[in-house]
Amino acid sequence: MQLSFSTMPTRKHLGPHRTFSKGPEMGSVIGEREEFEAVGELSRPITPSSHGIHDVEKQHGQNSLPSRDPMPTDWTGPNDPENPHNWGIWKRVYHATIPALFGFAVTFGTSVYTPSIANITHHFQISRTVAILGLTLYTLGLGFGPIFTAPLSEGHGRKVVYLISSPIFMLFTLGAGFSKSFASVCVCRFFAGFFGSPALAVGAGTNADLFPPHRRAVTTSLFLMAPFAGPSLGPVVGDFVPQYKSWQWTQWCMLFITIAVYIAALPMKETYKPTILKKRAIKAGIPIKAEDKDVKRLIFMKFVRPIHMLSTEPTVFFFSLYTGFAFAVLFLFFAAFPFIFTRSPYSFEPSQGGLTFISIGIGVFLGGMTAITIDRTIYQKKYREATTSNKSHVDPEHRLYSAMVGCWGILVGLFWFGWCADQGVHWGPTLVGAVPFAWGNICVFTSSALYLTDVYGPMNGASAMAANGIARYTLSAVFPLFTVQMYEALGIGWATSLLGFLALVMIPIPFLFFKYGPIIRAKSKYPVVM
Repeated sequence: MQLSFSTMPTRKHLGPHRTFSKGPEMGSVIGEREEFEAVGELSRPITPSSHGIHDVEKQHGQNSLPSRDPMPTDWTGPNDPENPHNWGIWKRVYHATIPALFGFAVTFGTSVYTPSIANITHHFQISRTVAILGLTLYTLGLGFGPIFTAPLSEGHGRKVVYLISSPIFMLFTLGAGFSKSFASVCVCRFFAGFFGSPALAVGAGTNADLFPPHRRAVTTSLFLMAPFAGPSLGPVVGDFVPQYKSWQWTQWCMLFITIAVYIAALPMKETYKPTILKKRAIKAGIPIKAEDKDVKRLIFMKFVRPIHMLSTEPTVFFFSLYTGFAFAVLFLFFAAFPFIFTRSPYSFEPSQGGLTFISIGIGVFLGGMTAITIDRTIYQKKYREATTSNKSHVDPEHRLYSAMVGCWGILVGLFWFGWCADQGVHWGPTLVGAVPFAWGNICVFTSSALYLTDVYGPMNGASAMAANGIARYTLSAVFPLFTVQMYEALGIGWATSLLGFLALVMIPIPFLFFKYGPIIRAKSKYPVVM
């Protein structure tokens, strides 16, 4: 189904609260093309999406788009063999797996560093809080890197971004390992996160290239497990390494994993539609008019628009706040687990301490499976009903079932874990409490990501997710800085309960949006699904 907005009025004709409807084919798109006219008109796109949205403001005088390049603007038909949607299933699985592996390797670098903090404090003669800056700056790089690097995929395609950013990521990782001062470690760690971040931002776009929206929840759930699986397995490796090697080997482990993924990525083909069509035109001898782009303006608007949505859109703000908090608590555990389990009554050895994070990994896996099951049993049923009833789309609120289930897991997990650890209960039941926390965490995250991209569509969905990423990684960078101080001041039980009470306050968010979502969307300053 092709959609055209050639008769859609410009933003100033729409009015501040008018919205557009969309069909199911427009949902769940992350990482689409977005460019903007000016800061004062942040909600008006000036470039059409590459997935069937063309000529947004055609025939509207000075507000019209520039003329299209004399090249193919769409596939030759529904069975076009170059359309990634028509590739064989295993070919698509391969191309979806590579970004997930890159995402795993990059997020693995967050937590593999933390078990070596004691070694780093001794090596550089610094305090523990200062040593945690290596984690904080790396995480900030992951959060803000996509703002500057993601636009490159829109001009040059997905593959080139993977193949260029990953070697730079590896070079800065190498630099962190060879650093002679902690300041150098911090600089290298920040830029390693910065150049590793495209794997998380562009990877979501690759997933959108490969699968139609109503078939995307499964691959999206699996892809979104990477930012959780990497941090949960990093300490398992990071706690063993310092016992037998120096702390620098945590960086070498990151390097080895990324090299393996990079080699596996070399046979990849391009998946981004405009880049494929441009190459087709060049091959056919069709002249390509050079695009007149102000790259600085594009990057600037890529930064401003997510911030604008975060500060003006209730949907973006509240779901970014919720997922940001839940993700930040996960990062807080990187400091809390060693604090808890290396002391009496547990007194774990460093290598044993890393194994405690397996409980997080189990919860992540179960959460991903839960999100997939809910999609298969509930959302797909709603999709079929909408198709049978000739409705234009499935209401985005049907994406929130996973969040409405998972929010209770976060609450229960925090109180369970906190008070079991506080009372010195055997490590087995204590760590079991971390499983529902991680399970609920990924349920809420997956549900929120699908909801935001369904609500705002391909034009604005990527900006909504960019705002979400900024909130998640900024909070995740800050929380570990005060973890130990908070646990020392309040005690394990009450410190974790404080997080539990905050989680309790946020539980109504998915339920309120499930009930009042259409009303909230109707007041949006951006075109949304109605």
